[in-house]
Amino acid sequence: MFCGISKADFLKDEVGRLETWLKNNRHGKMDYMANHFDKRLDPRLLVDDAKSVVSLLLNYFPEETQKDTEAPKLSKYAYGQDYHFIIKDKLKELFQFIHEEIGEVGGRMFVDSAPVLDKAWAKKSGLGWIGKNSNLIHPKHGSFFFIAELILDLELTPDGPMKDYCGTCTACIDECPTNAIIEPYVVDGSKCISYLTIELKDELLPPEFKGKMDNWVFGCDICQDVCPWNRFSKPTNIAAFQPHENLLRMSKVDWHDLTEEVFQELFRKGAVKRTKFKGLTRNVKFLTN
Repeated sequence: MFCGISKADFLKDEVGRLETWLKNNRHGKMDYMANHFDKRLDPRLLVDDAKSVVSLLLNYFPEETQKDTEAPKLSKYAYGQDYHFIIKDKLKELFQFIHEEIGEVGGRMFVDSAPVLDKAWAKKSGLGWIGKNSNLIHPKHGSFFFIAELILDLELTPDGPMKDYCGTCTACIDECPTNAIIEPYVVDGSKCISYLTIELKDELLPPEFKGKMDNWVFGCDICQDVCPWNRFSKPTNIAAFQPHENLLRMSKVDWHDLTEEVFQELFRKGAVKRTKFKGLTRNVKFLTN
């Protein structure tokens, strides 16, 4: 786990970017992204008398990946148990430690649970830079991390941001099969395979993406897999992020014959449950029909 600190202040550098992104409907049907605009930019509207944002990264990079190269693919973050619960428990431990060491401290914990610009705060606190694929990149460990925050009414010494080391590399832009990275640092969410396979709840996927999904059925790791900085990724030591023993062995045939019973067994505690059985089978069928 990595930790960085920034001052709880208005994110003035993000205003224009967020405004333009929303105005151009880059959020697709994720209507919630347009809600609470002010709170996304100012943590003091989320926590009374907020002074500091403590950003945390937790590695989820797996030691092994799926065996059958022709089988439908899951994003690596979804191999194990749902990160929301794992990280929330760790944040509670950290919050308790702060109370024991310092005394009464007010604040809130966030794991995708409120309008917080996770990557902007992680960048501001020196945990990495935001790459051209819009992911946070740590210079020694890559980008396969979950991001979480504690927003506290405690004055802490902030860390400074680091420079952008993407340079002239455009691997993520070049390799995206749906052209979702429309320009460096700008992702059209409505074209992103992760959005299409998880966030989009329509009964059918848009036909214009037929043949462009590169076999992904839940999330997508292409822009991370091709990023040169991820050669430094190291396997996680979090047992809960390890996949179900049967998951990595599933063949192409197993995926196409998936039953609701097997779905419930494999993903009982996992993030894949977000799509429900109906959503996952919709995605699998889209690859072949």
